[in-house]
Amino acid sequence: MVIWSQSNFEKAEKLFEAGKYDQAQSAFETLLKVNPSNLKTIEYLGDIAGKNKSWDKAITYYKKLKELKPAEANYFYKYGGVLGMKAKEANKFRALGMIDEVKASFLKAVSLNPKHIEARWALIELYIQLPGIVGGSESKAIKYSNELSKLSAVDGYLSRGHIEEYFERYESAEKQYKKAFELTKSKVAYQKLYNLYVYKMKNAGKAKQLKTS
Repeated sequence: MVIWSQSNFEKAEKLFEAGKYDQAQSAFETLLKVNPSNLKTIEYLGDIAGKNKSWDKAITYYKKLKELKPAEANYFYKYGGVLGMKAKEANKFRALGMIDEVKASFLKAVSLNPKHIEARWALIELYIQLPGIVGGSESKAIKYSNELSKLSAVDGYLSRGHIEEYFERYESAEKQYKKAFELTKSKVAYQKLYNLYVYKMKNAGKAKQLKTS
């Protein structure tokens, strides 16, 4: 039985990695019937549900993971993420009732793992997009951007650039994205800077110069 489970888990995992999510889902569901508490199987099923935008299914799987292993930061991060996606698609009244739990999930992830980069990115996005009346706060977004910079300099620059861009302070955003690009020459930093020039600053000259740099 153990050999069967291992072999079939590997097959399901390969299907997932190949992007064959429907087949992977079927395989993981079969495995879950044999071992209902297997954390990796449940996590994969949650990930597949999330990719398929089946938010309620994903919420159920990640909630189960939180209950089975309440000290794992990533489960709280993923739970908060799909709950947030569901809130975005819900009506405003329902969404307001979900915001506190979304925020609490990301904060829990950070408290369980002080080095959790993705949860801080999620908090930044949450705080800049929420209206102030329901807890939005640019200063809190900047606080988590500053924390990110201590964990990863490039994430610090990119997140601060994202905040500046969101509030239409494009020259300040440019400075942050430039620092990120100069530091790593990464595709992400390049794309952020290029998109800023083309779509926000409407500066074809700078975009062309960046392409040839």
